[in-house]
Amino acid sequence: MTGRGGKTAQKKRTSKSAKAGLVMPVSRFIRALKKGNYSKRLSAASGVYAAAVIEYLVAEVLELAGKASTDNKKRRISPRHIQLAIRNDEELNRFCEGVVISQGGVMPNVHPALLKQRKDWKSSDTAILSQEQKQSLLESQSEKVKEKSDGKVKKSHKKSPKKTRTSSE
Repeated sequence: MTGRGGKTAQKKRTSKSAKAGLVMPVSRFIRALKKGNYSKRLSAASGVYAAAVIEYLVAEVLELAGKASTDNKKRRISPRHIQLAIRNDEELNRFCEGVVISQGGVMPNVHPALLKQRKDWKSSDTAILSQEQKQSLLESQSEKVKEKSDGKVKKSHKKSPKKTRTSSE
């Protein structure tokens, strides 16, 4: 007090979340832990710890889901993106093993035997080669073709049509 009957400046209230530097509501976690009858007594740090763990997990899932949405050229995270984020991350997948995400869909899985075998490997493999490497590769392939041919003319493998008997013969 100032001695003249004036009021003292009151200190602003700070939440437990602000004190802990968290976004998740610490007081709600404490209330839920008390209401759940997990134990008779709770430490003061138990709500802070629970809020911190949940905040970390949410941030991790949202980061991976955001990457999944940008990979699909979408600006909004959908349940499908959350599903892809969780199932593609090894630790999160183990953590959420029995969880079903509504509207999440299934993981894309094509058996390797069903994939088309590429005969023309040149187009895919030469994309990462430099110009000099491409040129030397083409020269070596053309030399192999010349060695195989040796000037011989190859016969066609088409069979000639069979002659059919007619009743007049």
